[in-house]
Amino acid sequence: MKKLILVLLLLFPLISFSQLKVGSGLTVVHFNAGWNSANNVKWFGGLSDAKIKRCDIVTDAAAASKYEIVVVPTIIIFNGGKEVKRYQADISFSIKATKSQVQGKINDILMESF
Repeated sequence: MKKLILVLLLLFPLISFSQLKVGSGLTVVHFNAGWNSANNVKWFGGLSDAKIKRCDIVTDAAAASKYEIVVVPTIIIFNGGKEVKRYQADISFSIKATKSQVQGKINDILMESF
């Protein structure tokens, strides 16, 4: 038993837990990395009618793995904790989706709930 506890104590720092909490409502998450800050989506904070969150995949590698982030920036719309829509950057590490496209999808999701 003592050996098991010792092994768990040694392995605990290696276990990675995601800091990102999506929640049960309508949430939009902007995934990026500190080294790609020049390509932050500038209009992201102006989205409305949803919880807005940011996630740096360098500091939260568990979230990057959980949500299968393969390119940054990536914007994911979640509804009820499930992914509804994903917008990913192209090869130049910049996202081509517009604010009106993402806001339009948010509005569509809200209208479907009525």
